[in-house]
Amino acid sequence: MRRDVAVVVGLLTLLALAPRPARACTNLIITKGASADGSTFISYAADSHELYGELYLQPGGVFPPGAMRDIVEWDTGKFLGRIPQARQTYWRVGNINEHQVSVGETTFGGREELAKPDKNAAVDYGSLMYIALERAKTAREAIKVMTDLATEYGYASEGESFSVADPNEAWILEMIGKGEGAKGALWVARRIPDGAISGHANQSRIRTFTLHDPANCLYAPDVISFARAKGWFSGKDEEFSFADTYAPADFGSLRACEARVWSMFRRAAPSANLPFDAAKGVPAPLPLWIKPDRKLSLADAMALMRDHFEGTPLDMTKDVGAGPFACPYRWRPMEWEVDGQKFVHERAISTQQTGFSFIAQMRSMLPDPIGGVLWFGVDDTYSTVWTPMYCGIREVPRPFAVGVADLNHFSWDSMFWVFNWVANYAYSRYSDMIVDIQQVQRELEGRFIADQPEIDKAALALYGQAPALARDYLTRYSVAQGEMVHKRWRKLGEDLLVKYMDGNVKDSQGNVTHPEYPKAWYRRIVADHGSVIAEPPTPTPTPTP
Repeated sequence: MRRDVAVVVGLLTLLALAPRPARACTNLIITKGASADGSTFISYAADSHELYGELYLQPGGVFPPGAMRDIVEWDTGKFLGRIPQARQTYWRVGNINEHQVSVGETTFGGREELAKPDKNAAVDYGSLMYIALERAKTAREAIKVMTDLATEYGYASEGESFSVADPNEAWILEMIGKGEGAKGALWVARRIPDGAISGHANQSRIRTFTLHDPANCLYAPDVISFARAKGWFSGKDEEFSFADTYAPADFGSLRACEARVWSMFRRAAPSANLPFDAAKGVPAPLPLWIKPDRKLSLADAMALMRDHFEGTPLDMTKDVGAGPFACPYRWRPMEWEVDGQKFVHERAISTQQTGFSFIAQMRSMLPDPIGGVLWFGVDDTYSTVWTPMYCGIREVPRPFAVGVADLNHFSWDSMFWVFNWVANYAYSRYSDMIVDIQQVQRELEGRFIADQPEIDKAALALYGQAPALARDYLTRYSVAQGEMVHKRWRKLGEDLLVKYMDGNVKDSQGNVTHPEYPKAWYRRIVADHGSVIAEPPTPTPTPTP
């Protein structure tokens, strides 16, 4: 066995050891014509309560005829079967490959009749993503790989929306199985027009689509006829809506899912005046894409992925659930009941249960190993640090690497655990600590963004001598930045503990202060418990005769 093949097999074995569910995610898509520097961007927040955040690295390889590839379900670690291996596979780091192709996803579930896959289905959504990255040089090729595999071997997951992009194009692919006893998949893919942005967040978003425009729309041959046969659709073909047929929206999918897309759109295009009612499908559904008011930068993409509905009626920092220090997180369950009435917690883009997130940057003006950058972070997007991992690297920082720790075992060596340590401590005095956290976050991300032109320039000069030299340089750079962030974030956690110990706050000179709660919080305490904690009036002294 060749060494690179052995490495692949070893990594696949590691990936199979632990379940990696990611069922509540958010994606943002920015086409190159909508970006300030001509990059294509997609983002992905993998928001599972059971996902340990780490950065997968799989080398490319050349395989002999007859070689097979194991399919291991990403959510559960279950072995699903084997399929023929490609003759050649490409390197991938996380969710981007060496040709600047990137894939993200969100799960929408879909019709109950279709959500449970056929027992013989062999390829789950996670495997589709990573196999596509191993085999595709463009977004279109990735879509073909994914849809061909699902058709031939059966789709083993619920309904999914995929973001699929390269330096020139960005697509949304939506897919759902055919239910028990039926092989294959139902799917449609739409290219986002250049100059537009889009997104999805656990609700199917492709409705009607063009039937004779393969440059911009692709779909399964039976995507409409299958619905007719089931009695779910009877209109004209051009009136067929994938989302309304295969994943009809309800209150939960609109309030907890479409609302996130609405929040991205309202921030990127304030002039559109999209009312919140649009997220509820009233008076009409949100558009699949929208043109931003101005072209968006990498920093803008980061900001859009850090959202708690600030400045809207859903602002999660304003109600009593936020506590005295405006914590914008709510512990599960999302739905709860009081005196027979059901209520919901909001589901924002930034959420505490994120395993990992990324913003993939793809640039047609640069060679692939330099043009593609996976800005990778762990834990909540609001307090993570997206660190540049160039797509041509051959090693990842050890704190991000597979096998350093897992969801059930804390380790100071793990980026995931260090970031969770800091974030979980901050929840106790959020409005104060987040200021300290974001100061360091801005310092680090700002430096990465400011340094990027010089890093690109140096790598390009080396690339002109030999591509391998550029890859080696970018590997050293990416590894060094990851290790530096890990060290700096642990120091930040230590500083926060010292500054905010026991509910006190130390000032810049180290003097202990005792800041009060916000005035409004004292009023809430009095309203709830005032009769018990009220001090009696001071007796009036009796005059001396």
